[in-house]
Amino acid sequence: MPTEPPLRFAVVGAGANIAEQHFRAIEATEGAFVAAVCDVDAGKAARLEERTGAPCYADVATLLAEVRPDVVSVLTPHPFHAPVAEAALAAGAHVLVEKPMAVTTSEADRMVAAAARAGRLLAVSFQHRFSPMTERLHAWTRSGELGEVVRVEVTEPWLRTAAYFRVAAWRATWRGEGGGVLLNQAPHALDLLTHLLGLPARVTGLTRTVRHATECEDTAHALLEWEGGAVGYFASATTEPETGRRLELVCDRAKVTVVGDVLHRTDIAPGLREHASTDPEPFGRPRLTERQPETLASGATHAPVYADLVRAVREGGAPRCDGEGGRMSLELANAIALSSWTGRAVELPLDREAYDAALEERRGAVA
Repeated sequence: MPTEPPLRFAVVGAGANIAEQHFRAIEATEGAFVAAVCDVDAGKAARLEERTGAPCYADVATLLAEVRPDVVSVLTPHPFHAPVAEAALAAGAHVLVEKPMAVTTSEADRMVAAAARAGRLLAVSFQHRFSPMTERLHAWTRSGELGEVVRVEVTEPWLRTAAYFRVAAWRATWRGEGGGVLLNQAPHALDLLTHLLGLPARVTGLTRTVRHATECEDTAHALLEWEGGAVGYFASATTEPETGRRLELVCDRAKVTVVGDVLHRTDIAPGLREHASTDPEPFGRPRLTERQPETLASGATHAPVYADLVRAVREGGAPRCDGEGGRMSLELANAIALSSWTGRAVELPLDREAYDAALEERRGAVA
């Protein structure tokens, strides 16, 4: 049988700091190669062409018309994700977009709809979904072996300095990025939450700018409530040491704790619900069996993201994180911010119009 030609990838926003990770991933992926790159910084063109061996374009429209790529990888600042993705989809290309997939949930809605209209795939680059740690946690929650979720806690600090924000003037600005820690550092943790448990039904958020001289939040906290009765707490900040990364998941039949790359599991017998209703002792305790801790990588490179996307294009089906899956973490981020801005709990699905109006107020205040 004849071998299918490799997929031609165009990388837009190819001068971004994260671009090298994407180039390496494409190079490591069978059936893929970089056919073109695009960046608005004309001074980077020669370097990009030398690095990739592909022509560099200054604008997306010309690239799409002349190259007609099979797939477009979008690495631009967040506010450009939606328009670039929509243009690429309309031109007949599949799209892989960096996290977060957009600034607002309404933009993400448009991207999902554009992919459906075009009959093309929209994937979001949440590479940690491919990590051994996330795969193990996802298998446990989806199989039901842990029992119903009682409580979840996720803390995700990413320490940053003032120098970090000076490197790119658009960072942590309302017009340039559309948010702070919630849109830049927290998306992977928010994706883990929603990948495991789905979107909560109610969110009470608290965001603050406590240390950095930025327009947007450097600290975010949230109380989360799911339809089934589970509750959760989420925290992320660019003001704390990164030693505090932690996930704790308490379920009816087990408690799971992740600290860094170490996974702890304690099985509970009988389940908490049965124990509370049947144990004859007022202070009776269930039997706790602690398993041997495991070390599993909680991070992953972009290579499996590209391999998964090539598979989906060739064989059909959805990528591991499609547009609808990638939208969940963004919707949760928007809900946390809106709750903090209004001082009220936010019900999900998110009121898109309310969030967009509140964001525009902030953009107007610093215009």
